[in-house]
Amino acid sequence: MKNLIFYITIFIASCGGFLSGYDTGVISGALLFINKTFNPSHIQSGLIVSAVSVGAIIGAVANGILIDKIGRKKILIFAGFIFSVGSICCFMSQSLLHLILSRALLGMGVGITSFACPLYLSEISNKEKRGSIVSFYQLALTFGILFSYFINYMFSSNALSWRLMLGFGILPALILFCGMMFQSDTPRFYVLKNRIDEAKNILLKVQTKDPDKEIEEIKASISKENTNIQNDLKNLIKPFIIGIGIMFAQIVTGINAIIYYAPTIFKSVGFGSDKDVLFITIFIGLINFLMTFVAIAFVDKLGRKPLLYIGLSGMTTSLIVLSLVFISNIFIMKYLAVIFCAIYIVCFSMSLGPVALLIISEIFPLKYRGCAMSIAIISNFIFNFMVTFLFPISLNKIGGCPTFLIFALICLLSVLFIKFFVPETKGKTLEEIELSFKN
Repeated sequence: MKNLIFYITIFIASCGGFLSGYDTGVISGALLFINKTFNPSHIQSGLIVSAVSVGAIIGAVANGILIDKIGRKKILIFAGFIFSVGSICCFMSQSLLHLILSRALLGMGVGITSFACPLYLSEISNKEKRGSIVSFYQLALTFGILFSYFINYMFSSNALSWRLMLGFGILPALILFCGMMFQSDTPRFYVLKNRIDEAKNILLKVQTKDPDKEIEEIKASISKENTNIQNDLKNLIKPFIIGIGIMFAQIVTGINAIIYYAPTIFKSVGFGSDKDVLFITIFIGLINFLMTFVAIAFVDKLGRKPLLYIGLSGMTTSLIVLSLVFISNIFIMKYLAVIFCAIYIVCFSMSLGPVALLIISEIFPLKYRGCAMSIAIISNFIFNFMVTFLFPISLNKIGGCPTFLIFALICLLSVLFIKFFVPETKGKTLEEIELSFKN
């Protein structure tokens, strides 16, 4: 019974990941039909897509201020409300400006859930299963992307096509909003607020072997953090370098250029109808979803860094081949574009996708975890905005070959960053990781 309740909690919290994935992926297909309704320029198309990133920055800032004050649970309830209102506003949009602002509102929900969900999952997990449980967020995110591609395909012949695509997100938003009302907050938040009995109850639910010992470790961690602010700031330097660096690697290696613009890419290399490219995109989304299970299976066995090395190697190779597709006129090259987009997604989904978010949920000290993760996520969305806004402009101005070669170069630099800066956190408690930075 305890296991069932625990996994229901994981499911509900992971709905935030589903919503982030859905509102990330749905615009890829909706954009084809928005173009027919409003005929936006390349810059306006970039704004429609990247508006989510702008809103996400605002959401992440608000999250950093509120999450340690009101708790992880209440901030996720608020995110569910934001997603619900944003979905309705997108459905009712009457102009490009209205649509861009509605997408920005959805982005606020994405900004909140993008670290509130991994943080919540990380703090309710024991150290043996933390990697797998936090990876459920990424699994939900990739399922949200896959589901959005399916919805795009299903509604592609409907007169209200893009409105239905964007408005459908209200259903999972209501699940998150209502479901989190019946959940508890995390044991570490309860200890932070000196609500020890509630913390102990939650630790017993997650089958912690010695909840009293873990509570004492959490209290000791908080006590040490309160002693010397100057040392606290020094101890945060390396986690910030790692957190912002891993967010840069996750985004600027090109993932959202493919997730947001997959149909546009496939049309630019020779595929014809909207229906065809939306069907191919479902295949890409399915791979993205399925390969996340690989990360869940191996992240606590192989470790974080081996998965990152394997994934980045495959991503680099795929991006180089994709760059060559754009300078070849051979008929078969458009099919190679699909194959190597798929290989790229395979490699990302088993490495940088889940592992980057897992790492930033582990490396910051408890006292500053909410605010510090907020800053890391803000950097993520700044990078996201840069990529999603500039990609259609870059594709139009300098071409696909140089654009994808830039992504490949950043993949190679990311391997070096991970080798020299990112620690292996497999099998360590959050308090042990925190202590390792202090030492």
